[in-house]
Amino acid sequence: MKLEDKQSMSLTSSDITLNSLTQYARRGSGAGLANNVAKVSHSARTQGSNQTISSLQNVEPKEEKKEVAQLPAPKKKRKKKNFLTANLSGTRYDVIRQMAERRGFSVAKDDDPSCYLIWNDCFVATDRISELKPFQRINHFPGMGEVTRKDCLARNMMKVVRVHPDEYNFVPKTWILPADHSMLINYAKDLKSKKKHRTFIVKPCNGAQGHGISLFRNAEKIPATDHFIVQEYIEKPFLLDSYKFDLRVYVLITSCDPLRVFLFKDGLVRLSTEKYQAPHDSNINHLFMHLTNYSVNKHNEFYEKGDSVDTGSKRSIQYLMKHLAANTDYSVSQLWRNIGDMVVKTLIVALPHLLHAYRMCRPGAAAGSDSVCFEVLGFDILLDRNLNPWLLEINRSPSFGTDEQIDWNVKSALIEDTIRLLNVKISDKKRNIAAQKAETHKRLFRSTKRSEGGELSEFDKKRQSLEKRKEDLKDMLARLRKLAAREDFENRNSGHFHRIFPSDDRMKQDHYVNLMVSVFNIFMSGRAPAMQKEIQKIYSNKLREEDVLDMIAECEADEKEGRYFSSGIRPPKGPKPLLSMPQASPPVYQDEEYEDQEEEETEGPSVPGTPNTLQRPGSPNTARPPSTTMPRADSRSSTYNSRPNSGVTSIRSRPQSNVSIAASQRSRSVSRLGNGKQPMLQRSTVDDTFLLSVVREREDELTRKTLMALNEMRIKFPGKSDQEAETILDRLHENWKFHKPRIASYWLVKLDSIKRRKVVDIVRSNVRAVLQRTWRVGDFAAEAKTTSTQNTSQQSTPDNSNQGNLEDQIKNKQFLSPFEI
Repeated sequence: MKLEDKQSMSLTSSDITLNSLTQYARRGSGAGLANNVAKVSHSARTQGSNQTISSLQNVEPKEEKKEVAQLPAPKKKRKKKNFLTANLSGTRYDVIRQMAERRGFSVAKDDDPSCYLIWNDCFVATDRISELKPFQRINHFPGMGEVTRKDCLARNMMKVVRVHPDEYNFVPKTWILPADHSMLINYAKDLKSKKKHRTFIVKPCNGAQGHGISLFRNAEKIPATDHFIVQEYIEKPFLLDSYKFDLRVYVLITSCDPLRVFLFKDGLVRLSTEKYQAPHDSNINHLFMHLTNYSVNKHNEFYEKGDSVDTGSKRSIQYLMKHLAANTDYSVSQLWRNIGDMVVKTLIVALPHLLHAYRMCRPGAAAGSDSVCFEVLGFDILLDRNLNPWLLEINRSPSFGTDEQIDWNVKSALIEDTIRLLNVKISDKKRNIAAQKAETHKRLFRSTKRSEGGELSEFDKKRQSLEKRKEDLKDMLARLRKLAAREDFENRNSGHFHRIFPSDDRMKQDHYVNLMVSVFNIFMSGRAPAMQKEIQKIYSNKLREEDVLDMIAECEADEKEGRYFSSGIRPPKGPKPLLSMPQASPPVYQDEEYEDQEEEETEGPSVPGTPNTLQRPGSPNTARPPSTTMPRADSRSSTYNSRPNSGVTSIRSRPQSNVSIAASQRSRSVSRLGNGKQPMLQRSTVDDTFLLSVVREREDELTRKTLMALNEMRIKFPGKSDQEAETILDRLHENWKFHKPRIASYWLVKLDSIKRRKVVDIVRSNVRAVLQRTWRVGDFAAEAKTTSTQNTSQQSTPDNSNQGNLEDQIKNKQFLSPFEI
């Protein structure tokens, strides 16, 4: 009985403990408290009820406070991450889906028109392309049917072949039925008269996968009423293991405005399933021998699926290139160049149609903006016995089926590299929306202010022309920078692709541009002049980013200088003087001296050589300068502060020399003699030798000052003081033989003609400024012209005195001295 009582008591105590724990857990305010209670209950079962109750009583208050203080804060709602989305509902190929997911795209389940990437196997309507946002990409161009349909390709090629037969000699002779049936019959009759036989292959205009293709030995048996393409059959193809084959070459077009074309350096070699024999009447119906289409040969029992790239009826182009390099003397790189040249010339024929259709679909897109379309084309190319490529047809939607391992290897790499080259980013959406807003803001707030009279003044016209040129240069700079960034991305992410247009070869690119201009003249003769300028601007722009920056800086400098002139006449442009050019500090003369000069002038004409005119060098003038150098009455200041080469000097701060005094007086005397209102000049009483000695003394002094000023001119080095620059120049002089070829190379190679001309202009303007400042004369060219006119007038006057000859010698000496220096 005692044992049973003990057991019952223990059970009742355990029940009490469990009940109390349950109630405590219900009163708890958090999940952590309940967990602690569960742990305590577990220890109660193992250690006894009394210990559990006592431990619970001791722990309960502390745990409650602790748990209340550590309640978790409410979680913030996480924003959904933006993913690159792809709409692949229009394609049936699973390899496209897998490569899109590998490149980070999230494939949409339904036909979502707002996805970043849209891929369709079939033709896309132009309305859908028009509705695309700038950040979206779709895998078809409008107007591409002009080269992918067999009849359109033949029609366009025939137009170009008439103008450029040597450039487009890679297309077999083609006739479009029923329009060209008579031409086909006449051609066959000419061959028959020459005892030549040709085989003709007939294809449906819009056929695919080899359906409806047949061969004819007699052209007269070809039906004349059906829509067919008739091509002259190439009877001597290059054979691989005695089988005829063709190449499926893949080409990517990422943009048509401007055109950018990439060639995939791999592809498929598709072999026929019967060994080749020249066509004749007995085997003309053996399509497994003459056709290389996979859709045709896969039904033959001799079709072989290869386990590697070098076996089977379908192989890779890389295997073919290795085979040619090992078994023939033909250059593989030359073959790739020929194929690339053929692809570029074919797409140049398609460009007028592509550009017109694309701009019609995207009328608001700026030229050079990101293209919303791209295209992967399949070129079917046949190699003849001499390994010359012949274009058979172009497939707009090439098959991306992966029936064999070689299909997966080639096509998966093709699609992955294509998606990588598209460079689709999540930020494109925000960036394009911001660009649209900025363009709208610019269009709305564009200034349309006109002058009050309704017509713009000459100054306003020049200002607007300058602003327009600056805007054009800024657009060109933005386009060059964008192009450089795009090329840098393409070079780093091209993979198996190689860009074939624009070409890196300058001569080849110029050839393509000239060919493009000619093709636009053929297909768009009405818009040819405008398109020719655009083509030269986009594809033949030889200006670099540095050149455009220099041109923008020149425009800004002209605009800044033009703000200080109220009239429309802009001051003559010229390079600015060096900052380190020595500044002359001529003596300042008082106004009383000029008043005395005016009084002396009013008394009568002064005679050169009198004591009044012969003063020490550097003394103020005693004759008023010509009226052309006097300031205007409406001028803001009594002096001119112009550039050194502007030809305008300050009257008060730069008085003329004694030699210029004699010249000015001589010019005044000649004008008076011509008018007949003043008496003849009398001969000077001063000896000629004395006058010449004074002139020579003055010239020697001015020459010495000029040489000193030129010697004090320094070359400025960025971040260097004058002393450091002097040290650098001394080192250059000491090691001139070492530095001479490097300086010559930098001058002739690194600097273009524009920058070299700027340097020469800066040196010339600084030397001119030194001469003008030292000799105190205006512009040499203008004064030389004035001197020539005065000499002509002097020769026409009847004065033959010795004084006139002496004054001519003085003037000639005055103006020859600066040029002799």
